[in-house]
Amino acid sequence: MKFLAITLIVHAPHPVTGHRKSTQDRFREVVDNALLAEELGFDGFGVGERHERPFISSSPPVVLSHLAALTSRIRLFTAVTTLSLLDPVRAYEDYATLDHLSGGRLELIVGKGNGSAQRELFDVTTDDQWDRNAESYELFRRIWRQDKVTASPRFRPELTGAEVWPRPFQRPVRVWHGSATSRESVDLAARYGDPLFSANVTNPIEPYAELVRYYREQWEHYGHDPALATVGAGSAGYYAARTSQEAIAAYRPVFEGHLAFQKQLGVEPVFPTLEDFVERSSALIGSPQQVIDKVHRYHEQFGHSVLHLHADAGGLTDAQHRDALELFQSDIAPVLRRDIPDPPWEWGPAGTDAPGTRAEAGAEAGTGAEPTAEPISAADAAATASA
Repeated sequence: MKFLAITLIVHAPHPVTGHRKSTQDRFREVVDNALLAEELGFDGFGVGERHERPFISSSPPVVLSHLAALTSRIRLFTAVTTLSLLDPVRAYEDYATLDHLSGGRLELIVGKGNGSAQRELFDVTTDDQWDRNAESYELFRRIWRQDKVTASPRFRPELTGAEVWPRPFQRPVRVWHGSATSRESVDLAARYGDPLFSANVTNPIEPYAELVRYYREQWEHYGHDPALATVGAGSAGYYAARTSQEAIAAYRPVFEGHLAFQKQLGVEPVFPTLEDFVERSSALIGSPQQVIDKVHRYHEQFGHSVLHLHADAGGLTDAQHRDALELFQSDIAPVLRRDIPDPPWEWGPAGTDAPGTRAEAGAEAGTGAEPTAEPISAADAAATASA
């Protein structure tokens, strides 16, 4: 099993003290957490993309490019790239550049994104958001693979023999599809033989497990090898200590602060008490053995081979946050790495443009599997996503 640390770069008051850091200090914290993740041996670090309060993660390519210059080993993820809001040509240019700057350490998790404010900002509607997501993804993947592209998309000007530079380092980049509550992203991932990343944060396990099962069904429906279907999953929070009592006591003020913030926003909490949160959510709070047991319970439902933890302290002290991550790497990760298989590919660049190593332009990202159907048009992709 592989482990990511992910931040959405929430810029909100501290859930316990009420203090809010400056924007610059919050970005500095993200950088420090990425360096810590690499130091402690995490396999990847992810940065989300949001275009509304309380997030300041509107430009993941910039943040990840900075992290690429400061790190050397850890893989760099987007979580997620909101393709429904973006021009796929411009998104390709940003990420192909980052791909080179990072030495092929880039992986993308793409998705529709959510939030009414960012839809309004980009003039995207609830009626066309899935069509945009599917069309943007198809065009993005074609640009990554083909030196010249001709296409007549619905949501951006047509391309005629278009060359988009720079050409990428990885041929092609691995693309995961972020999934929260809808089947559209799941079907798109399965159709193209791409890995799926389940959000697995807001609700109990059932709706996420249902989507993972649907992904595996559709994967086989589209003719892919069942052994290559790959799933990652999030977690709603993490804090481990030597005893469960210590972990619960330390996390309680954090949970109560987040609960108060939800109520302030008028959001009805899914998990009204800390005990309910620990029991029914994907949060990993307790002793090392309790965390291991819970990951195994989720693995029985998901069959996932990648797990993400929150990169941010999120209300814990810096010392508590570091101690918990160190405990994860010393007592938890080794057991899970032993018990749960890795994804079915080499954890490194998916391919390069170096002589003798360049993958074929049409090779499938991630699994190496190619869809059995002919490549679909942008209109077909949009129709599929809205079905």
